Amino acid sequence: MGRIGRRRGYLLISCALALGLVAAPSLTADAAPGHVSVFSPGASGAGDPYFPDMGNGGYDVSHYDIRLAFDPKTKAINATTTILARATQNLSRFDLDFQGPLKISRLSVNGRAASFTRTGAQELVITPPHGLWRGSTFVVSVTYAGVPQKIDDPALGLSGWVATKDGAVALNQPIGAATYYPVNDTTDDKATYTQTITVPTGLTVLANGEPGPSTSHNGRTTFRWRMNQPMASELAMIAIGNYNVTRSVTAGLLDITAIGKSIDTVAGQGKVFNQTTAQIVRWESSLYGRYPFGSTGGILADVGVHYALETQGRPVYDQRSSKVSGDLLAHELGHQWFGDSLTPVHWSDIWLNEGFASYSEWLYQEKFNGTPVAKSFAEAYADEEDWTGKVADPGRDHIFDDLVYNRGAMTLQALRLKIGDRAFFQVLKQWPATYRHGNVSTQTFIRFVERLTHRDLGTFFHTWLYQPGKPQL
Repeated sequence: MGRIGRRRGYLLISCALALGLVAAPSLTADAAPGHVSVFSPGASGAGDPYFPDMGNGGYDVSHYDIRLAFDPKTKAINATTTILARATQNLSRFDLDFQGPLKISRLSVNGRAASFTRTGAQELVITPPHGLWRGSTFVVSVTYAGVPQKIDDPALGLSGWVATKDGAVALNQPIGAATYYPVNDTTDDKATYTQTITVPTGLTVLANGEPGPSTSHNGRTTFRWRMNQPMASELAMIAIGNYNVTRSVTAGLLDITAIGKSIDTVAGQGKVFNQTTAQIVRWESSLYGRYPFGSTGGILADVGVHYALETQGRPVYDQRSSKVSGDLLAHELGHQWFGDSLTPVHWSDIWLNEGFASYSEWLYQEKFNGTPVAKSFAEAYADEEDWTGKVADPGRDHIFDDLVYNRGAMTLQALRLKIGDRAFFQVLKQWPATYRHGNVSTQTFIRFVERLTHRDLGTFFHTWLYQPGKPQL
């Protein structure tokens, strides 16, 4: 998927609407004289075995433009999401993911009204006025309103649009994006984003990427954000509330951090948070290669979800104090390479996110606190109580278990001992460089390491990633 910046994204959407793309079928290779083309529905799932209803088939999204107004009194939103996509088959109809009580008032494809139905847990089934030819670009615009409802999954916790005391925070991993915008909610369809959020003047809005100009009118302020690098929907983020914001530029990289005013009670913490973030990004860049996004930062806030999340370019840390934990920042910022820039095709491979991020913590402890990685490994190996699962296939309800994090990190340390430091640190830098902004799998990683080291490591990886039980050292 190519990069589409904010300006280019708007231009493509505007041009597509102006041209009325695929308003009527035309002769193509699929529609040669004497040949009748067949239009068929896109799949209602993207093929992830853990989340079969998530994502859809038949098209590829390149850009989302989310325009949303939020009322903190009612917690309601009024929004229009415009999607630029390309058909990957001859489409008679296609699905988006969209769930909850939000009501659609208008829906169009290429500027013309399209029929739609909502079915199942999250299927928004759209039938355009005419079939969409394979390879054609099309624009979907959906206008809707209501009070978004978060998801509270017994195994996976809270996600989606979460109302807070002074606003709302959207945290989408793994299944929350569709609670506030129509989306192809699969890790395997990354896109660029523009988010234009209007709130009562006095509130602040933060989101992924870089800020555009904010404007105020009649007691309302509009904030604009753009993410110019491809982003999986589970990594999109919006934070609305009362925040103290700190900005700096270090080595040409914009660093925007924010602390919720309700927890920002220690003088100088805004500067500490901002500088610590910049320090860790510089250090991790020396290990993992060039930072993959146009800006960095983070948000400390009392959200009530009980986790931190590696939202792309600007992680969110749910806390009740403004205390900055270096190893936690190292974990979430390490995700910017492993999980955000490199994103698993399927959720079964989430160890490629969490194992590398947890290993970033161990490297941080060694660099800044004097605790050798070998000691962190030994403690994890001795303390781990559950060795029954498979790291590379933990099961839908176990993607956030300690097994994925701890044994994932242990796998990397065991690999380091197996191939040596020189080759291992080449892996840490070349793996994210080779697949930058792409999607990866465990098998892709195994083949990559074997090619780099010129070694057959099949038995090693089988033992650590696919075989239940405690590996012998």
